[in-house]
Amino acid sequence: MKTIFTRIQEGEIPSVIVHKDALCTVILDIQPVHKGHLLVISQEPYPTFSECPLPTLNHLMDIAQQADRKLRSVLDCDGTNLIINNGAASGQEVPHLHIHIIPRYTDDGQKFGFTKKTYAEGEMAKYGKKLEF
Repeated sequence: MKTIFTRIQEGEIPSVIVHKDALCTVILDIQPVHKGHLLVISQEPYPTFSECPLPTLNHLMDIAQQADRKLRSVLDCDGTNLIINNGAASGQEVPHLHIHIIPRYTDDGQKFGFTKKTYAEGEMAKYGKKLEF
């Protein structure tokens, strides 16, 4: 399946590429949370994190770490968010594995929209048992 990211990697759609190798491409996000927001995109269009082979995933994380260091040094940001939206329910808009690296600044006004929940008495242990591997 050809995704918008495949089309970017093939040069059909213009983008600003900051890194490219055999396993991934790193581009500036066209709609950044903050300027400098990067996307580390797998060359192969793996739809989700779980479908990506471990050697490729390890490489993507290595490149994400290098990109994170670059953002922090060049943009002098106070922190970063590394985000993988994994499936449509999580907010993944393009079914092609990519890692967002978002520069963050103290008091930048950006907040996540999550509402934290609590477990009922004994419920946490039940979830823990279900999720053992």
